[in-house]
Amino acid sequence: MKMDISNKEDIELVMVKFYEQVKADPVIGFFFSEVVHVNWPYHMQKMCAFWENALFFTGEYEGNPIATHRYLNRLHTTTPAHFAQWMKLFEAAVDGLFAGPHADKMKQRSKAIAAVMMEKI
Repeated sequence: MKMDISNKEDIELVMVKFYEQVKADPVIGFFFSEVVHVNWPYHMQKMCAFWENALFFTGEYEGNPIATHRYLNRLHTTTPAHFAQWMKLFEAAVDGLFAGPHADKMKQRSKAIAAVMMEKI
């Protein structure tokens, strides 16, 4: 039986698995290798802080993800298909490692975030 997400280390596991899949993905991987050149240690730290705050209300995240994604969209148009692939990979990463209320909450929040991003950018 899989455990639920319970701390920062669990979130890091999800992020590592997710971005491993993203980097290799033919639909969205190029955003992270060709459209922008990602500083992976910084990006991973930022994403872990974002999700830790989203799940556990730590207040550790500072940033403006909508502005960041608007900038990315100016560099290369993001489409509903890109967001759908992002969701598919994200849910697979969560489901591959964890199950429970926090895992469900992470997937639900990711869907809400994707919907807002598509609307705002």
